[in-house]
Amino acid sequence: MRMLIAALVIAVLAATTASAQSIGGQYAVKGTNFDGSPYGGTVTISRSSNTTCHIEWQTGSSSSGICMASKGALAAAYKLGDAVGLVLYELRPDGSLDGVWTLADKPGSGTEVLTPLK
Repeated sequence: MRMLIAALVIAVLAATTASAQSIGGQYAVKGTNFDGSPYGGTVTISRSSNTTCHIEWQTGSSSSGICMASKGALAAAYKLGDAVGLVLYELRPDGSLDGVWTLADKPGSGTEVLTPLK
């Protein structure tokens, strides 16, 4: 029984690492602003190590920041004008990223889904 549990733990850890390493490239983005209005565009994620990356949004305006992948999640911080933003994404089995974002000192949050472009 212990060997079975150990094998399952190793399999989960390997899948988590593989998922985090698969993040990167070009994505279509669809999101909602604080008021619920929609937006779209593209996102580019460039890996700089196994866990860290650079992220850039083109959604009518552009913004960029840093990101970090860990345990099936991706966190990104960025500047939008004078505001600092934060996004948390969950990596989905199909390679898409499902996220929620906010800006410092602003009430509310928005949503964002990144879908890999083939």
